[in-house]
Amino acid sequence: MLRPAVPGDELPVARVHVRAWQIGYRGLLPDAYLDNLRAEDRAPRYTFAAPTPATLVAVDGPRIVGLATTGGDELLALHVDPDHWGRGIGRALIAAARAGLAGAGQATAILWILDGNARADRFYRADGWAPDGEARTATVWGVEVNERRYRRAL
Repeated sequence: MLRPAVPGDELPVARVHVRAWQIGYRGLLPDAYLDNLRAEDRAPRYTFAAPTPATLVAVDGPRIVGLATTGGDELLALHVDPDHWGRGIGRALIAAARAGLAGAGQATAILWILDGNARADRFYRADGWAPDGEARTATVWGVEVNERRYRRAL
């Protein structure tokens, strides 16, 4: 089941986000950095009371197991708890995120992925996204990363 994130979801969302980074970004970011990520440190950065950015969560019973965050014309985040990978949760979240962006009047959408993230590249290409040639260096959660931009018609 998918639903909008609400106040009170901050820590469960942060747990998913941190676990997804710790498993999914292993080998792409320094191990020491990933090992030191804490959901309790990340949770205060989330605000679900404002309309944007908009975060959808996937729930399995009472447990949040995935999230997708959008803002403007961008998919800002899409993460699924690694224990739930391969169950279609990411596909459901990205479809709902795309529908939300289209419903807000966006004709195209963008997202950024870490250079070398083959898993993300396969996932997004399967959903119709493609690199558009733009690249950047950004600071994300205090670490500098190289990213590539993907674009998709909605």
